[in-house]
Amino acid sequence: MSATSPLRPAPGQATEAELAARLRLAITRLYRPLRQQVIGGLTPSQIAALATTSRLGTPTLGELAAAERVQPPSMTRIVAALESAGLITRLLDPTDGRIARVEVTPEGTRTLQRIRSLRTAELVRRLQRLTDDERGRLGELVALLERLVGDP
Repeated sequence: MSATSPLRPAPGQATEAELAARLRLAITRLYRPLRQQVIGGLTPSQIAALATTSRLGTPTLGELAAAERVQPPSMTRIVAALESAGLITRLLDPTDGRIARVEVTPEGTRTLQRIRSLRTAELVRRLQRLTDDERGRLGELVALLERLVGDP
């Protein structure tokens, strides 16, 4: 067993489980105030579905439910709320009229942009409390986090 295995870390180093627990807690505590930056009383699930629809283009309800990892009946309710708010619209599939697709409306796009701007502004306020050196180190950490989640 190596000195840096999860079961026996090097002196002064956290185990992988301890590091994972600290990372999870820090991300949760950072994300909580960002989730509060909403517009129009949208729920976090509705915002996530709206953002995923925007990213996917015109997904079917099944594709959207799979992407969001929710059951289709839950996604049907979420989409109905977004549709009644004028943030998405349903379309018939051009190749199979039995299939419904969803698309973000211009108002939905503006809403997403406003939510993202509010959330970015909240992070900027928090970043301003850091020193230049700390912000530089955080930039390196962001690159590691992007690698951890598989983003380029």
